[in-house]
Amino acid sequence: MKVTGYAYPWDVLEAGFASRARDLGVDEVAVALSYHSARAATPWSASRTAVVARHAAFYRPVRAEAWEGKRLRPSIPDWVAAQDSGSDAVRVLNEAGIPAAAWIVLTHNSQLGYEHPDVVVRNCFGEAYPWALCPSQPAVREYAATLTAEAVAGLELSSVILEACGPLGAVHQHQHEKTDGVWAPAVARLLSICCCDACAAGWDLDADTVRAQLVEEVRRLVATGDLGVTADDLPPSVTQALLRTRQRATDELRAAVLASLPAGVRIVLHGALDPWVTGALPGLTPSAADDVDAVVLFGWAPATGAEAVAAAREALPERVAIGSYITAVAAAPVPDIAAYAGELAKAGAAELHLYHLGLAGPGRWRDLETATAAAHEMH
Repeated sequence: MKVTGYAYPWDVLEAGFASRARDLGVDEVAVALSYHSARAATPWSASRTAVVARHAAFYRPVRAEAWEGKRLRPSIPDWVAAQDSGSDAVRVLNEAGIPAAAWIVLTHNSQLGYEHPDVVVRNCFGEAYPWALCPSQPAVREYAATLTAEAVAGLELSSVILEACGPLGAVHQHQHEKTDGVWAPAVARLLSICCCDACAAGWDLDADTVRAQLVEEVRRLVATGDLGVTADDLPPSVTQALLRTRQRATDELRAAVLASLPAGVRIVLHGALDPWVTGALPGLTPSAADDVDAVVLFGWAPATGAEAVAAAREALPERVAIGSYITAVAAAPVPDIAAYAGELAKAGAAELHLYHLGLAGPGRWRDLETATAAAHEMH
């Protein structure tokens, strides 16, 4: 199995990172060139314990000529000293003989969402999700395409990894999140359907009626305490229109992003088989596999990771590699991470994506070593 380790630019630029990554034996390191807000621990640093990225930022230069006339443009991170820390990190890896991938987060940007509330996802109650830029909005697609082109410009890269290349929804990272576990899966799905004017225009149905139907179904599910995964009381014509509109917007977003990349670059897409999934790994559209070289599925829960890989291997073309995204920094470690890597490989995973080479300190590094070694033993 190919092993990709993920890291932030400041991780890579910390003394000793390249030698640790080389000793670990990963096949490439994915460097975050565009990322959302975060407070990231730095357990390998001798001078600090965390980096506070107060807002979403672009870790390449924000060139005036590239962004001139564009309504949405990324922010510069003042918590890193270098003006082009992304390029610096890629160069460090290249010089160490470690292939570098571009890790690009697209529609997850709270700062732009707060500044431009008209381009974010809105639920059926009319509430805005400022962390979620809506792919139906032309300005969002233009932003994502420009961001991607500028992220990879001038860099020697082994892959381009696309995160949040689709819609985000109701349940995702936000300031002091207090929604976890509150909404049943069916409610969360309904609340993750964008009802902004741009999306509603694609429904070919009366928008007010659809919004009212969604509100009624949410209220019904909440009132009855239904903990199901799907909402079955909506007319099929409505659910079909909603999904068709979402997938069309996602396809348009992906097409704009891919058109901005040089020919021949390896494309890795974070995604999920369930078309209703939103977030960092959004639901794949029917045509997604035609456009990419690999699809990476969420594998942080060992109980379902191998099952998801097996389903994807059956559903996707053989030429598309299947990857599983696993974590070595969860509060509860994977009991036997080597065995888990083996299960994923047997289910059809050709790639193991490891989170996270900067966040996993000395106390969790052994998990990364074990997972990497196990993955490389699989054929």
